[in-house]
Amino acid sequence: MKLSNFKTSNPAFTPYFWDDNKKPEAKMTVSGIFVKSMLSILVIAAVTAGVWKLHEDGMDVSWFTLGGMIASIIVSVMISYKNNWAHILVPIYSITKGCFLGGFSAYVRVKFPEMPYQAIGVTIVTFFVMLILYQTRIIVVTKQLRSVIITAAASIFLVYIISFILGFFGIKSFIWGTSWVAIIFNVVAAIVASFSLLLDFDFIERHKNKAPKYKEWLATWGLLVTLIWLYVEILRLMRKLAIRF
Repeated sequence: MKLSNFKTSNPAFTPYFWDDNKKPEAKMTVSGIFVKSMLSILVIAAVTAGVWKLHEDGMDVSWFTLGGMIASIIVSVMISYKNNWAHILVPIYSITKGCFLGGFSAYVRVKFPEMPYQAIGVTIVTFFVMLILYQTRIIVVTKQLRSVIITAAASIFLVYIISFILGFFGIKSFIWGTSWVAIIFNVVAAIVASFSLLLDFDFIERHKNKAPKYKEWLATWGLLVTLIWLYVEILRLMRKLAIRF
C-alpha cells in the first residue's frame, strides 16, 4: 500500500511529496511553436541560399526542384501518419522544401533578381494581415469556413497533381501559362493559401496549453506548408504578371 493512500494532515505524507514520479506532461505552447518555426525557416533559407549558389556556379538545379518536391510530399505523408515522429520529420521536411524553393526560385532570379525577395515580403505582410483578422475576430473560423477552405485547398492540390502527371506525357496544362485563366487560377490559389493560415491559427489556439508538447512540431509543419504554398503562389503570380505586362 502506498503511503499517499493514508489520510493525514501531515504535509510530509501528501501525494505532492510522495508521488514525485507522476510529473505533469509538458504541453504545447505558442512560444514553443514560434521557436521551432523560426529554426525551420532558417534551415529552409540556408538550403535555398545554397542551391542558389550552385545555380550561380552553373549547376543544373532542376533536380533539386523535382527531388525536393517529391521528397517533401513523402515526408508530409509520413508526418500525417506518424505524428510522434514529427520532431525528426519536420527538420527533414524543411531541408526538402529548401531544395525545392532553391531550385524553383533560382530560375526566377535569372530574369527577375529581386522578385523572390518581393514575394517573401508579400508573404510576410499577408501572414500578419491574416493574423490580425483572426485575432480581432473580423474573420471567425467556423465549421463551415473550415470545410470550404479544406475543400478548396484539396481541389487546387488535385489540379496540380493532374497537371504534373500530364506534364510527363508532354501535355501542358493551362495553369503553367501566362493566360488570364492561368493568372486567375494563381490568384484564387493565393487567396485560398492565405485563408489556410486561419486554420493554422485556429489549430494553435484550440490546442495550446492542452495538447502534448510534440504537437508543437505538427503546428510548425502546418505553418510551414501554408507559408511555402503562399510564397510559391505569390512568386508564380508575380512572374506571370511581369511577363505578360
